Amino acid sequence: MLARLALAALLLSPLPTLAQGPAGPRAGAVPAEAQPNANRILAVVNGDVVTQAEVASRARLFALNAGVAVNAETLARLQPQVLRLLVDERLRMQEVQRLRIPVSDNDVADAIAEIERRNNLPAGGLRAQLRNAGVQPRTLFDQVRAQIGWGRLLRALLGPRAEVSDQEVQDTIAAYRARQGQPEFLVGEIYIPIDNAAQDAEVRRFVEEVVAQLRRGTPFPVAATQFSQSQSAVAGGDLGWVGLTQLDPEVAAVVERMPPGAVSNPIRVAGGYQIVTLRARREVGREAMSTMLSIRQVFLPFDRQLDPQNPTDQQRQTLERAQRLSQTLRGCEAMDQQPRAGDRPTDPGPIRLEGLNPPALRSLLGGLPIGRPSQPIVAPDGIMLIMVCNREQRNQADFNPDVARNQILRDRVEVISRQLQRELRRRAVIETRG
Repeated sequence: MLARLALAALLLSPLPTLAQGPAGPRAGAVPAEAQPNANRILAVVNGDVVTQAEVASRARLFALNAGVAVNAETLARLQPQVLRLLVDERLRMQEVQRLRIPVSDNDVADAIAEIERRNNLPAGGLRAQLRNAGVQPRTLFDQVRAQIGWGRLLRALLGPRAEVSDQEVQDTIAAYRARQGQPEFLVGEIYIPIDNAAQDAEVRRFVEEVVAQLRRGTPFPVAATQFSQSQSAVAGGDLGWVGLTQLDPEVAAVVERMPPGAVSNPIRVAGGYQIVTLRARREVGREAMSTMLSIRQVFLPFDRQLDPQNPTDQQRQTLERAQRLSQTLRGCEAMDQQPRAGDRPTDPGPIRLEGLNPPALRSLLGGLPIGRPSQPIVAPDGIMLIMVCNREQRNQADFNPDVARNQILRDRVEVISRQLQRELRRRAVIETRG
């Protein structure tokens, strides 16, 4: 019986990514443009309209990434915050265009090609994946274009401050060394701003929904990329290693008590809400050895969603095939030669063992012999086999001038981004409808 082998669905994919869904194409998905009232205007932003179709398609993109069911209830729940994000995106692109910051179609195409490369998709594979899920490819392309343009705008606004002096780098390293022995935390964040106090309850409800999805298994970088309004969103919400003094006091108080792997409740901070996840903790300057894994994975899809009590013939045959492969496959070259099915990459890239969740997955990969496949891992949509190709111990505690310089620049860019977004909102003429 398949039910005896059923485990939580696993997704091992390169992170961060802008669009990588844990589930395969959804049969019968209805494009947003084909839905009733698709052309209804939900907002007008300095004369530019945001339609129901755009909001529905962006919500579908998030649902695809998160692996949640796309239905009317889900789309309705996501709509208020998705609408807000699209309004902010319009404001950003209007400013990019006003200042004539170039973002060419080739820039967007290169970014999409990089996403496909990271996820072992063929050229055009991402477009097909989105269409099969009922998401218009332009939804992702517009998001990528806005991210590229906003990043270039912020770099332009930095001006001379984009040059970090050697003295500033030395001061940052000295401050780091002064914290020797103090705790340090590997943190990811999702930041949702509030521009009007009247929106607090609405934003809080949305943030609580995001937390619920994260705790049901949505990858944190996916949610951060889709919804966070912090500059860290383009890196999947990754803040890197930080001390408590580098966080908002409200966030620091929570992070200090969190166990690794946990996701916080919504945290009210100045200007909005934050959700944080703690990946690991260490003491500054002490040896921080991490286990880095190189793995391969083979996914065997089911013909339909699994009913553990009534599996189909195809599902039984897929399990038998997976069991044969588990017993006979040896070495990662053999895994690479297996036919690829679905959208899961064979090689998801380097993985840090200590940051893996859920714990059962971390334990599985930590004890799996090199070059031997795991037992079949049954999920609702198929069966996964995983093989560890290499384990390597690395010291993650090195705080060198390049790390210090990047931290200084990141902090400066984040301040400018939040200030400019608030200013654009303040100056804008925004009309919402219905």
